[in-house]
Amino acid sequence: MPHRYPFAPELTDTYLDTVWSRLRPHLRTTFLLPSPALSDLCGCEVTLACETFQHTGSFKFRAAYNLVSETEKQQIITASSGNFGQAIAYACKLLKKKCIVVMPATSAQVKIEAVRSYGGQVDLIDTNRISRAERVAQLMEQYPHALQASAYDDFRVVAGNSTLGREILQAAPFDAILVPVGGGGLSSGLVVARDRLQATTEIIGAEPQPGDDAARSLRSGQLVKNEREPATIADGARTISLGELNWNILRHGIADIIPVPDASTLQALRTCFRTVNLKVEPTGALAIGALLQAKTRFAGKRVCCVVSGGNVDPTVYAKLLVEG
Repeated sequence: MPHRYPFAPELTDTYLDTVWSRLRPHLRTTFLLPSPALSDLCGCEVTLACETFQHTGSFKFRAAYNLVSETEKQQIITASSGNFGQAIAYACKLLKKKCIVVMPATSAQVKIEAVRSYGGQVDLIDTNRISRAERVAQLMEQYPHALQASAYDDFRVVAGNSTLGREILQAAPFDAILVPVGGGGLSSGLVVARDRLQATTEIIGAEPQPGDDAARSLRSGQLVKNEREPATIADGARTISLGELNWNILRHGIADIIPVPDASTLQALRTCFRTVNLKVEPTGALAIGALLQAKTRFAGKRVCCVVSGGNVDPTVYAKLLVEG
């Protein structure tokens, strides 16, 4: 048969199966939590895939461990608002490598401290003066033998994230999976897993409305970029655009992308705490936010919402809860 992804020849079925077998011993199986309360509220059968319990508190460990384990480079340089940086730092600690993580100075303090606790070097920047990409480029000039790691635009990242898709799809016959979208690393990983298993489940993205470049890209049929990092409460999705690889996978593989206003994201965060007793970060609540605002679309269906992470400053989280 022709290669499923001619633009990414590395993503063969054999490679995806190898990644699945190799990563499983190092991962925490995602906690699939049926929610009768959310089901009643939304008029469908809701299950949460809780990556809040994954190593480093988010799904990013899947991609980071796969990427770091596959490269021979001993130094990793990346940019992150926090979760990918934590995951890279922890993967480097496990595999005895080093990393520098470029982070906005406005990143959650809990995420900055976590990167450092795993042994990673944090490079804080003012994104109004220099972009993450520009700072990473400067560091690559200083460390020419390092690996420049993308949090999403890399076949090893997509393959690592596909392991979450496998777990979900092998667990139950869902009609739809709702997944947060920033750079597209997670959503494209789920699409790849769905295609590998030859399932018919719809993959639907949930994107912050303040930076709805992915939704606009899907509507226009070409990759659209934001002029600057979007000002959204969902800090893990403050991306300029989808990655090139991710766009090529998603343009034909994702059913839709739902823009989620920050108010709906915060409603989802509070609803998740009050009905499920689960702490999630704003980005992790995007899928639930999309379900709450488009629930008639999913009436009577079996829906899995990916809760992608739970890393949020305690004081910030408490404030978000009481303000509702």
